Amino acid sequence: MEEFDINWLAIIAASILPLVTGFIWYNPKVFGTVWMKESGMTMEKAQQMNPAKTYGLAVVMAFLIAFAIWPEVMTGGGPGMPHGPEGEFMTFQHGAFHGALLGVFLALPILATNALFEQKSFKYVIINAGYWIVTMALMGGIINAWT
Repeated sequence: MEEFDINWLAIIAASILPLVTGFIWYNPKVFGTVWMKESGMTMEKAQQMNPAKTYGLAVVMAFLIAFAIWPEVMTGGGPGMPHGPEGEFMTFQHGAFHGALLGVFLALPILATNALFEQKSFKYVIINAGYWIVTMALMGGIINAWT
């Protein structure tokens, strides 16, 4: 059994990725305007945010997500074994596939359940879940490819 270590630089890079993806995804020219309407966010409320606290904690949360994605995309034959025979599945595409699966089967149900009880719209769920599915796919791709 081949042992390998966690690539902390890949985990850190994947932790920054949600900010980059969010900057694009929630841009007013993409989904930002619709998201603001569906979430009830206003510009006045958004301007009350403490950026250091919000972005700092967002990176910490993203680090936890990246750390949780790591075993899913990096191991396949058991603990400490590279994914696939001889690590042949250690590619961006394969990591992105597993990241997207995690987004669909974990992030989507969690966000949808919260939205049901918060009485949010279907658009709200699709925008937020879509963001996490894409983001987790990219995170998984980076982690898996950066061996």
